[in-house]
Amino acid sequence: MKATYIDYSDTGSFSKTLIAYLAQQPDLASFYGNFPNMAGFRKQIEAKKKFSHREVLVEQLRAQYGDLLKESPEVAQNLERLLGANCYTVTTGHQLNIFTGPLYFIFKIVTAIKLARDLKEAFPEEEFVPVYWMATEDHDFAEINHTRVFGKKISWDTDGISGTGRMDTSSMEAVVKQYCNTFGLSDNASKLTELVHEAYSKNWNLADATRVFVNSLFRAYGLVIVDADSPVLKKLFAPIMEQDILTENSFKAIEATSKSLEELGYAAQVHAREINFFYLTDSFRERIVRTEDGRFEVLHQDLFFTEEELRKEMKQHPERFSPNVVMRPLYQEVILPNLAYIGGGAEIVYWLQLKANFEQYKTPFPILVPRNSALITEDNIASKIFRLDLTFKSIFKPIQTLKNEYVRRQTKHRLNLQDEWMELNAIFGKIKLRAHKIDPSLGPSTDAVKARLKKAIHNLEKKLLKAEKRNHEDALIQIERLKDKLFPNGGLQERTENFAVLYLKYGDELIEELLKNFQPLAFKFSILY
Repeated sequence: MKATYIDYSDTGSFSKTLIAYLAQQPDLASFYGNFPNMAGFRKQIEAKKKFSHREVLVEQLRAQYGDLLKESPEVAQNLERLLGANCYTVTTGHQLNIFTGPLYFIFKIVTAIKLARDLKEAFPEEEFVPVYWMATEDHDFAEINHTRVFGKKISWDTDGISGTGRMDTSSMEAVVKQYCNTFGLSDNASKLTELVHEAYSKNWNLADATRVFVNSLFRAYGLVIVDADSPVLKKLFAPIMEQDILTENSFKAIEATSKSLEELGYAAQVHAREINFFYLTDSFRERIVRTEDGRFEVLHQDLFFTEEELRKEMKQHPERFSPNVVMRPLYQEVILPNLAYIGGGAEIVYWLQLKANFEQYKTPFPILVPRNSALITEDNIASKIFRLDLTFKSIFKPIQTLKNEYVRRQTKHRLNLQDEWMELNAIFGKIKLRAHKIDPSLGPSTDAVKARLKKAIHNLEKKLLKAEKRNHEDALIQIERLKDKLFPNGGLQERTENFAVLYLKYGDELIEELLKNFQPLAFKFSILY
């Protein structure tokens, strides 16, 4: 693939807060720790040297992988590396979207793998392991039960229960068939069909199915997949869980930070609750709230605990306490020797709300790295962009802007009446002066006539442009089709299409090409063709 890169700000697709973070705006400096550059990583390595849960972590990961490790030697090797005091992780996380969901799921993991490689090159005396954190405890099934292939929505139509990682995949037979039927006939189609069936047709739960599928795509790169819905791992986090539920520390810290961000003009992405944990079983995941009489209630379940009963429950069953979106990041950093978190634009923004919470629990705040974003197309599309006198940067503009600019570049006529208006404006200056001499009260009337004429001139300009567009109708139709192909449903390709569309074309070379062209610390939008 060939590659070109543009600034994120030129895409019009990323938030003000993310752009300010990448530009290292001084007013955001207090909301994050080390910046994502090699100097920042050197400091982060020092901050994470005291990590002490390696044996427990690796033993649990080996148990989660089971026999899968036998066919994943690169993963097994990375688990062995994690036992060493000089080994650190680079982590990305995402929900268990069926068949990986939108394309950016793949981009996140590739960014983690590439960054781990880049860090190894910069710090050869250290070891770096890429990690995919499965959000197995998330219960928003409607967000993950579908994907889109060639514009067609493929949905798993069943009821969501509990944490999605615990859902049985035995009812996925129809959706697996529907997904694979979009592949057509080719060697890549046959291979992807085999991988999908191996993962989703074995009647495992969704966490196991996702591990098998993602491992089949990335095991050669040593990607370590973590399922934190584990009694053993939750036990490491239990002291913070207990303290936070009883004292509401995270609520106070995050709300104060969110207020500070908003006062600076940055929107808060998430909002903390007084208690930021759910109660989790195989049947439900419901919020824990404090009642007026001082007890703790599990909403909608007629389940109550006194403070003493809650302490006992957390000690005996830490796996039943599930962190929400603002506490999951802290849990991650407690159980991993992690240096950086790789997330999408919205994720980076809400992580900026969390630093004070990390500080009060004396846990190093990770470096925040925006995942690589990309648009992937073909040579013939790139050629068409250039033939239409467009650029990779300009195609991100709104369709009407593109059309108007194209016509103005191509027309032999001057469509702008600015010169004529300047002449009329000078005439009105003389008229207003004459009117003032006759009667000073006529000034507003003159201004009103001038305003009406200015509006008429503007409308005439639009009519001239519209008339000229008819002379370039074929080219404008091509621009419209180009935009529709590159930006499905008007948005970025990576937020809509599933990776299968590209895997069918490129096969295993897809990931290799992404690794070759992604630059995690360059903070540029990639266009690959």
